[in-house]
Amino acid sequence: MTQAETIRRALKRDAVLMPGVYDALSARIANQTGFKIIFISGYSVSATALGEPDFGLLSLGDITEATRRVCKNSNAPVIVDADTGYGNALNVRRTVCELLDAGAAGVFLEDQVWPKRCGHMRGKKVITAEEHAHKIRAARDAAEESGRDLFIVARTDARQPLGLDAAIERCKLYKKAGADALFVEAPLSLAELRKIGRELPRPLVANMIERGVTPQLTRKQLKALGFQMIVCPLAGLCAAAKAVTEIYHILKTKETTRKDLDLVLTFDEFNRIIGLQQKYDTEKRYAVE
Repeated sequence: MTQAETIRRALKRDAVLMPGVYDALSARIANQTGFKIIFISGYSVSATALGEPDFGLLSLGDITEATRRVCKNSNAPVIVDADTGYGNALNVRRTVCELLDAGAAGVFLEDQVWPKRCGHMRGKKVITAEEHAHKIRAARDAAEESGRDLFIVARTDARQPLGLDAAIERCKLYKKAGADALFVEAPLSLAELRKIGRELPRPLVANMIERGVTPQLTRKQLKALGFQMIVCPLAGLCAAAKAVTEIYHILKTKETTRKDLDLVLTFDEFNRIIGLQQKYDTEKRYAVE
């Protein structure tokens, strides 16, 4: 069974909560925590790899390298935020093949004009629905022609510039074009979430960004509204940034962390996360007596 099929079967059983990861370490932690599917957040990769906002600055090479590192450290299927596919339908085909080669099980493809921006930022623009439908078809064709399976999420950012009804109609077209799941980005209210869950075929994606424009609901609440894929793309990134900011401030002002050790993992705890003992065990196999 392919990893893409593993995703499809998981979504038929229950609503799945997916954390956003951005590097090998966050992937390891997500796997050790027990998440069954993980998501590579473009926002997070842009922030951690480039130190830049999610403003269309990330390249295919950047996201491919992040995908390769995450997939090497994940037993769970990995879905990748592929932005707009980095160009037209031909670019989408290349993007799909590169990400599949890197180990991806699925992709999110959005209908923004490139350069895109985070779905919860102002000033978004979208391409025509027909053009994005062709991109979805191109992604499906590229995977099938390479003899591999791919879970495709079609995302629309039309809610902000065109309204919710237009966003819903776009998603219906994207489903016909071959998308596995549909994602209306940045609904503004509980009523809008209900409408999406009522009018679109499942599986559906809900994007939960802390203090974003969409109401932050639990997995169970979103499941009741008709959503099966609940993505929390920035929880880990923002928590990590807050922790690093706090400990660096302490180090700068106190010149030591000696009295604040409760804020950091122990050396041994961290080494367990990154698998140091396994390296010792492997080294021992080849030791000269």
